[in-house]
Amino acid sequence: MAVSLRIELFPAELERAVAFYTGGLGFTVEKDDRATGTPYVAVRRDGVRIGLLGSPGTVGDRLPPFGVEIVLEVDDILAERERIVAAGIPLLDDLQRRAWGLTDFRLLDPDGYFLRFTERANAHA
Repeated sequence: MAVSLRIELFPAELERAVAFYTGGLGFTVEKDDRATGTPYVAVRRDGVRIGLLGSPGTVGDRLPPFGVEIVLEVDDILAERERIVAAGIPLLDDLQRRAWGLTDFRLLDPDGYFLRFTERANAHA
């Protein structure tokens, strides 16, 4: 049975989040419900789908918890880093070879969600 992953984030400013993921990180808009009055946009990049629901005042317990890290595996970590830096997105941690053998870099989205871009684990298999 196939499994896929879709995550939902609850940005304080929906427009800012959509611009960040589509402009800086290379996602495309897959679904946009803003015209119907629902503050929801789904963005996709390859097999990753992120739902962005902007609903000020109703976020409640769904605010970013401590310890959450969204990991995005890419084929070319150097090219990904160059593209993101060229888009003007600041890195929290620049490229590092980790003790577990992979190279990655880290950043925060506009709402403080922790994102780690890493080379694919099977790239060194």
